[in-house]
Amino acid sequence: MIKIRQYVEADTRAMWEIHFHTIRNINIRDYTQAQVEAWAPEHFDLAIWKQRMNALSPFVAELDGVIVGYTDLQENGLIDHFFCHHDYQGQGVGKALINHVLAIGEEKGIQRFFSEVSITAKPFYQHFGFEVVNAQDVEIRGQILRNFVMEKYR
Repeated sequence: MIKIRQYVEADTRAMWEIHFHTIRNINIRDYTQAQVEAWAPEHFDLAIWKQRMNALSPFVAELDGVIVGYTDLQENGLIDHFFCHHDYQGQGVGKALINHVLAIGEEKGIQRFFSEVSITAKPFYQHFGFEVVNAQDVEIRGQILRNFVMEKYR
């Protein structure tokens, strides 16, 4: 059974590894090698990542004690990060995380959920009722990547 809990600093490295390996193994289907290397660089300062995670205050998904995904929900309805471990995709991790976020948002009275979604994640978000607001090109470490602003109203 997938358990969703609040992030703790001890999760930092596992969450970076999920971020890194998901981009390198899954998002490579829709982005070039240069783009995924810019998005998930081989060498990244873990202290900076820890600061980022502390600021996001994400939710962590565990399956049999293994961290298999994470996401967050900001007060304004922004879902900034949403990643499922590349070896656990298609096993309900994403569904558990998005349902958790939507339930928490409802408790907080959030009316509009939105995110900047990769080409790869777009069908997942659409499945859960998100609609494309617009496509955009963003620059990451010298590479231009296409993503989509998507939103869902409750």
